[in-house]
Amino acid sequence: MMAASVVSAAAMVALGILSIAFLLTVYRVVAGPTLPDRVLALDMLVAIAIGFIAVIAIKTGFTLYIDIAISLGLVGFLATVAFARFILTQGQSDAVQQAGTGLDESIAAERKKRRKHQGRKKGGR
Repeated sequence: MMAASVVSAAAMVALGILSIAFLLTVYRVVAGPTLPDRVLALDMLVAIAIGFIAVIAIKTGFTLYIDIAISLGLVGFLATVAFARFILTQGQSDAVQQAGTGLDESIAAERKKRRKHQGRKKGGR
């Protein structure tokens, strides 16, 4: 009987700590300051949710919750990979936008050179 009360007390302490971690992580999602910080905080929220599910599974004794936690972990991992890919492509498009007119001018100059070169080939025949 003593072991049950220790497990119950440990579960309550774990739920309290997870609640504090959840609140701090939600603050990081809202406050940012950058998109990668927010993505990392969302990944942390998934980990905290898995912790909540695991503690509830131990407290109630239902093993079905463990399957749900595993599924949530897989979905959270895929979401993190998708967000990381989004950030990577956004960073590349930002670099192109920052290059801006310099890139456009270099492309236009390259096209001009090609046209001149093709014109010489046609005229030289």
